[in-house]
Amino acid sequence: MIAWFVRNPVAANILMVLIMVLGTYSALKRIPLEVFPEFELDIVNITVAYPGATPREVEDGIITRVEEAIADLQGITEILSDASEGSAQLRVEIDKQHDVTELVNQIKTRVDGITNRLPADAERPVVEQLTRRREVISVILGSNVLSETELRLQAEAVRDEMLRLPGITQADLGGVRPFEISISVPQATLRQYGITLDTIAQAIRNASRDIPGGTVKTSGGDILVRSLGQAYKQAEFANITVISGTDGSRIRLGDIANINDGFNEDELYSEYDGQKAAFINVYRIGDQNAITLANTIKDYIAQRRDSLPAGTTLDYWRDNSKTIKARLSTLTSSAIQSAILVFIVLTLFLRVDLAFWIMLGIPISFLGALWLMPELGVTLNLVSMFAFILVLGIVVDDAIVTGKIFTRTSNATMTPCERRWKARRKSPYRLRLGS
Repeated sequence: MIAWFVRNPVAANILMVLIMVLGTYSALKRIPLEVFPEFELDIVNITVAYPGATPREVEDGIITRVEEAIADLQGITEILSDASEGSAQLRVEIDKQHDVTELVNQIKTRVDGITNRLPADAERPVVEQLTRRREVISVILGSNVLSETELRLQAEAVRDEMLRLPGITQADLGGVRPFEISISVPQATLRQYGITLDTIAQAIRNASRDIPGGTVKTSGGDILVRSLGQAYKQAEFANITVISGTDGSRIRLGDIANINDGFNEDELYSEYDGQKAAFINVYRIGDQNAITLANTIKDYIAQRRDSLPAGTTLDYWRDNSKTIKARLSTLTSSAIQSAILVFIVLTLFLRVDLAFWIMLGIPISFLGALWLMPELGVTLNLVSMFAFILVLGIVVDDAIVTGKIFTRTSNATMTPCERRWKARRKSPYRLRLGS
């Protein structure tokens, strides 16, 4: 092929231009820029909540039945189970040679098929493939003035505004406790009214739900009827009727129970620079550019700071795009320095035109790799850029060796007359003897 291109220099030039154009287009438009390469984990998690159950009840009523349902599926290498109080966790490891998506669907089908065999109080099983999310930057909202509820609500407002920014598609809260409504009834109250906690729980289930009411056909179309009764706030739960008397009297939940509309009881401390803080973690998905995404968030923070309540700060940290910029800067500067050094060295010892074309081969070789990277599913990340830096030294050495071989080949293919002419040009004596 090399000999054919030597005999057809026009084709070689066309190929060079094609590589430059397509490589530049791929680098700017087609190759995602991320921190680490994307990969899928061959693990499926199965989670089943069973409130109030002991580990032994969880194992006998849930884990054993789920294991029996999926154990014979082809592609499963190992099943690891964990029975804890009120919850069952199963970790299914899949053979790397097997189609993970197909096996996940089969596991979901098997688990859904045994739902009616699980304990009545057990919640619906959740089957999901374990994935690694790629965090780019974290936004911090800190304040010692706002309460925990106000801080979380402010953080949710900031998160929602960020999700409306162009290019931001995934962001979640961190450093905050989840909302929770807790209902406690004194033992003396239960004995006074002759009821149990199960009676109260059943009353809440029956009252706090949305019930479809069918369809009403009209001349203008069908109207869906739905009874909206799902309770979300403390006052709505307090209004739920627990006991109804024959005389029309009612005892509501708020009359006999203590209802706390607050947060989960698990303690969680989150601080930043001495302030209570909530975090908003921003992730990159698909073909999004990590540097562009981080710049969008920084611009938003600069504009949003002025409209925050007094005593509240908005900042960012864990900016992983800095690492990408540093590695990209190292690669770019190394390539430029190598090309300049190759040109200078070959110009001093060989010819200027030869040095120029060999120097041009360095970026062309990299552009050719950038052209093929999207076709092979490879992205620009810390690993691939480190590989480029390593290969850069090999390309530079090959360029110098190629120049030497080209020079020797040119000397070997010259005619005797060309050699004498070249020797006479190099001779310091130019005096012409003769009559």
